[in-house]
Amino acid sequence: MIPYLHIFGLHIPTFGLLLWCAAVAGAFVLDRAFRRAGLDADAVGMVAIAVIAGIVGAKFWHVLDTPQEFREMGWSVLWDSAGFAWFGGLVFGISALVFQGWRARIGALRILDLASPAAAVGYGIGRIGCFLSGDGCYGIPTNLPWGMSFPNGIEPTFSRVHPTPLYELAAGLLIGWWLWSRGRKSRPTGWILGEYLILTGLARFLVEFIRRNPKVLWGLSNAQLASLGSMVLGAALLVWLAVRKNSRVEEAAHAMSKTA
Repeated sequence: MIPYLHIFGLHIPTFGLLLWCAAVAGAFVLDRAFRRAGLDADAVGMVAIAVIAGIVGAKFWHVLDTPQEFREMGWSVLWDSAGFAWFGGLVFGISALVFQGWRARIGALRILDLASPAAAVGYGIGRIGCFLSGDGCYGIPTNLPWGMSFPNGIEPTFSRVHPTPLYELAAGLLIGWWLWSRGRKSRPTGWILGEYLILTGLARFLVEFIRRNPKVLWGLSNAQLASLGSMVLGAALLVWLAVRKNSRVEEAAHAMSKTA
């Protein structure tokens, strides 16, 4: 593993470098989404603000999720290079996008629709940083041929374990491709967001079964409970949109029957 790149006397953390790459990739995908929708908006600025908000949220959620680290490390845990919670980053990042979509007069749900493929791709690429730095986001021990050890990681392990960041990379890219392809056709505003919440929640829920995170309730980890909430919210949004669409079709048909 390569936690740091040593270039001209500088020690560059690979996690931070890949986080920057994830932001660039997300901005590129969002810019293409804006162009496809015929919108003149600043994708780079929006992604930058969302990334900063996501980092802050991920760190604070991790502190809330693992209070023992705060008791051991004190306030220094807030700027430690390890320890970021997916759900906190998701909530804070979405909140930042909602505010920016409202401010740019794009609309809260529409901006989230447009940003969903970018978020999935960016998340996947960001996981490469976890993999290279060896920050502890490993899976449980395995005898599978692709099991790996991380002896030089920030949190080293000498056992062969599931390289779960690579699984999440594959899931993120696949979800991003699916959402992008779904966005080619006109759909109710909020539909792509609903699919994103379901798919990304499902991916994280499944990978947690082979992650080494502690179980807190019903044999599930905190991340799995948050993933269930994400899936429920996404499903509820899709149902609401479908019912709303059907009611509008019925109203239109009723109005036409009156004028006929």
